[in-house]
Amino acid sequence: MANVVVVGSQWGDEGKGKIVDWLSERADIVVRFQGGHNAGHTLVIDGVSYKLSLLPSGVVRPGKMGVIGNGVVVDPHALVAEIGRLAAQGVAVSPDNLRIAENAALILSLHRELDAFRENSNSGTRIGTTKRGIGPAYEDKVGRRAIRVMDLADLPALRDKIERLLAHHNALRRGLGQEEILAETLYEELASVADKVLPFMDSVWQLLDRERRAGKRILFEGAQGALLDIDHGTYPFVTSSNTVAGQASTGSGVGPGAVGYVLGITKAYTTRVGEGPFPTEQTGEIGDFLGTRGHEFGTVTGRKRRCGWFDAVLVRQTIRTSGITGIALTKLDVLDGLEEIKICVGYRLDGREIDYLPASQAAQARVEPIYETLEGWKDTTAGARSWNDLPAQAVKYVRHVEELIGAPVALLSTSPERDDTILVQDPFQD
Repeated sequence: MANVVVVGSQWGDEGKGKIVDWLSERADIVVRFQGGHNAGHTLVIDGVSYKLSLLPSGVVRPGKMGVIGNGVVVDPHALVAEIGRLAAQGVAVSPDNLRIAENAALILSLHRELDAFRENSNSGTRIGTTKRGIGPAYEDKVGRRAIRVMDLADLPALRDKIERLLAHHNALRRGLGQEEILAETLYEELASVADKVLPFMDSVWQLLDRERRAGKRILFEGAQGALLDIDHGTYPFVTSSNTVAGQASTGSGVGPGAVGYVLGITKAYTTRVGEGPFPTEQTGEIGDFLGTRGHEFGTVTGRKRRCGWFDAVLVRQTIRTSGITGIALTKLDVLDGLEEIKICVGYRLDGREIDYLPASQAAQARVEPIYETLEGWKDTTAGARSWNDLPAQAVKYVRHVEELIGAPVALLSTSPERDDTILVQDPFQD
């Protein structure tokens, strides 16, 4: 049996929540390996919606273990609040079904404030962050001054670590014209939540190694899409972590040999939240149609998503950078009723045709999409559970997407309901 990594193959919001939940029935452990509580997803189970931001999808299913890996940055207060929201819906989260890596870095109030100061500033480039402190927390991690989950277990030693952290942050705050933070204030913030977080702390790399050797199936759950990767995304309009599949190993402490299948969640059109290039964006009637039919509003922020035609160039590129084995194509039903559907098959840059998105920010802003036009379909695909339920033109669209991106469709999702899924290839079957 193969352990499976699930990543978004676009800019996020591809429908990972439903697919991960669908796969989690076959898995024993679900692992978050990057990001924080900035990337939400909604699970719909038996008509009940569960909105998750930080917790792995597996926690809503009895008998599954959820793991937050060392590659995640954890806001302890947001964690406690999310556990409380699930408890109000009848989902019990305890150390029996959730473990958090002892070496995961924490997001603090000063990170959220710094994020907001920068994003609200009139100077520099607006990235379109969620202002939840993700980027500043990763900066402190790389700068070797982060406070980690394990530090909550040794409160007497925490004060020296706080002083080290504030030597950096108070200098930044002075430069931004903001009041300095008192060490005691930060200490109290951490001490107040320590007893609520520490029961979940574990040596995650050892846990996963032990369970893998025992034959347990592990599902690695990515957050934002691969095009928001700090190295391979549309820099600087990216998140602050690696979102490609290779991060599953680094962000959880398992070797790459533990991964057998990479599933790329891929929307049948393209969306983006926040700033940055978007070659196939449609701002008129088509964009409104896709946004309305697809209910394109962020789970975490509520922001309206930008919408456009499917971009085969970008998905083909992320298939290569993430080593994607097969894709789960989602939201095909949103395209129902269109007379014609366009697919971007290449770009034109300064008069020449190219088949990739260049790394340069300036070049990304100048690329022009080259489209193919396909005939649409009138019949509905919503709720289809077999290929025979799909209109012929919808099948042609899916097959053409496969051809253009160079990867097969392993699953096809036709509604938010988990059972409205056509299984072509089970990723857990090696």
